[in-house]
Amino acid sequence: MERSAHLDTFARDNLPPIEWWPEMLLEGNPDVDYPARLNCAVALLGEQVAAGHGDRVALQWAQGDENRSLTYKQLDVLTNRIAHVLVEDMKLVPGNRVLLRGPNNPMMAACWLASIKAGLVTVPTMPLLRAVELKTILDKAEIHAALCDERLREELEHCMDCAHDSYTPALKQLLCFNDESAQGLEALLAGKPEDFTACDTAADDVCLIAFTSGTTGQPKGCMHFHRDVLAMCDTFSRHVLRLTPDDVVCGTPPLAFTFGLGGLLCFPLRAGASTVLLERLTPSDLLGMIDRFKVTMSFTAPTFYRQMAGLVDRYSLASLRATVSAGEALPDATRQLWKQASGIEMTDGIGGTEMIHVYVSSPPEKVRAGAIGQVVPGYVAMILDDDLNPVPVGTVGRLAVKGPTGCKYLNDERQKQFVQGGWNFPGDTFKMDEDGYLYYQARNDDMIVSSGYNIAGPEVEGTLLKHEAVAECGVVGAADEERGQIVQAFIVLKPGFTGSDELKKKLQDFVKENAAPYKYPRAIEFVASLPRTETGKLQRFVLRQMAQG
Repeated sequence: MERSAHLDTFARDNLPPIEWWPEMLLEGNPDVDYPARLNCAVALLGEQVAAGHGDRVALQWAQGDENRSLTYKQLDVLTNRIAHVLVEDMKLVPGNRVLLRGPNNPMMAACWLASIKAGLVTVPTMPLLRAVELKTILDKAEIHAALCDERLREELEHCMDCAHDSYTPALKQLLCFNDESAQGLEALLAGKPEDFTACDTAADDVCLIAFTSGTTGQPKGCMHFHRDVLAMCDTFSRHVLRLTPDDVVCGTPPLAFTFGLGGLLCFPLRAGASTVLLERLTPSDLLGMIDRFKVTMSFTAPTFYRQMAGLVDRYSLASLRATVSAGEALPDATRQLWKQASGIEMTDGIGGTEMIHVYVSSPPEKVRAGAIGQVVPGYVAMILDDDLNPVPVGTVGRLAVKGPTGCKYLNDERQKQFVQGGWNFPGDTFKMDEDGYLYYQARNDDMIVSSGYNIAGPEVEGTLLKHEAVAECGVVGAADEERGQIVQAFIVLKPGFTGSDELKKKLQDFVKENAAPYKYPRAIEFVASLPRTETGKLQRFVLRQMAQG
């Protein structure tokens, strides 16, 4: 590995042993032939300014009836000033981890870019996470500082309160943006220089730890290098999406998801394009923003496209040339419904936090019915059996992927499960045809994917078990036409409690209050007992059959 710029060596020290890494396909591919010293924030932003594109619009957003924007030069200056605050006021040094918490707005984007310029390791988090969930991330990544939207500070303050259950001693600094007080980030920016000398990071220095919940509910930190951030732009975005400087993008995935970080920030910046950042969007809102900002490319989950299809007649989609779906399986019925309503062939894709972004997709002119697509240029895929042997064409097996990016878990034994024989195993079953088109079959773990959110059943079970009425519970995904899946809970009550609609509502509210609200069980069934093996292990496949019934 190249000499690190990190003074705090935590990230490199906690990479998996090199023998546990997947094979990285970097040699001989000009798309990912990066210099040994690389700061991806400079590549995404500073290089556009240096090339004379500083007056182009980088970020746009709606403020009431007014459209607001920042040019590339203005965004570069803003991120430079934030970087000065990080280094001079917060005394952070390269390699320190900084937690980012905020909705999709310009300051959240600027804080991410500024932190990377300063050589920090960013840990973006979902706005809906509660203190108990934040604590797990803070502890795992040993995070000492956080940048947070003022409106979301309460849960982080719980983590800094020694009297609270979620107290995290390591977290020492919390600085809020979109804060009008004298203690806010904006006040500290006043008078800071417009220039900042970016940290001379190595291409293989960690700049991002993206957390994802696994089937056990214990989050896994996916570590990504500066070169990985550019690689997602120079593979999927370059070859499949084909963004140009004239594109305007918009969508719903949070910047805390790598789907959103790529599609709504990194991809457009890499291409010199413009992105519209909006904090909360309903299907009608997204259509309205497409019309209002003349958006050319949208990113969202299949559920949204299905709901948007019935509303398109109310808006002009004349500017829209491409629509990208990811985050959950795209049913062909949804693809066809959207195509009939909009005239646009959907660009589907499968990716993952471990791989940073999409690695299987096809542009509209190469779509094949029922298939997600082919591997993105730069990646290779095979369908293997449990012994890592290739299966015949058309046979269902385990999807295995290699490319310029790959899984590098933060200090986690589960690395050996995800990476085997040099291949990444995302946990999906697929089949492949003779032309290399990949057809998704199912997840082979217990993850529930609902409206694009990944929800771990055991995590919801753990929350429900904290309620005084719950003796045992099992949580699985149940098929749902609108959301793909919903969370369904099977609950055994303690003596003295009787199942009722009122109790179901109380349990749902309890989960909303103690976990991210999107994780609550939309369906609850009270049962006398749960199906278990002789050793006491919960038989989830039986619960799934019950949910289907």
